[in-house]
Amino acid sequence: MFETIMVPTDGSKFADKAEDVAIEMAKKFNSKIVAVHVIDEKLIYPFETLEEEGHAILDRVQKKGRENDVRVDEVLLVGNPSRDMKKISEKLEADVIVIATHGKTGLVKLIMGSVAESVLKSVKIPVMLLK
Repeated sequence: MFETIMVPTDGSKFADKAEDVAIEMAKKFNSKIVAVHVIDEKLIYPFETLEEEGHAILDRVQKKGRENDVRVDEVLLVGNPSRDMKKISEKLEADVIVIATHGKTGLVKLIMGSVAESVLKSVKIPVMLLK
């Protein structure tokens, strides 16, 4: 049913829950997971630091996969997390996206936007939102 499960992750406790749910789905459906971390092109930190953090986040998902006998592929790239998820899901030929929502509201949501909301609005495949 779901051969490829895409899991965008930013390393937060919210994303951690999405990773765990995706792994359980992968076990049930004998699927592979593609863990995706997008380094936001708007951030001004040194790139090397952001890249190291991204690899650490994806390594953590990889470890969870190994512990559960689930194949985890990794994608780390620089871009716009809200805008690029549709393109990434299409290139990966993902069957479903499991993504956490951070529960932002009001002015914070207006200023920062919501990656989960933009994914939900832009992709044509099923999206599982987790709170």
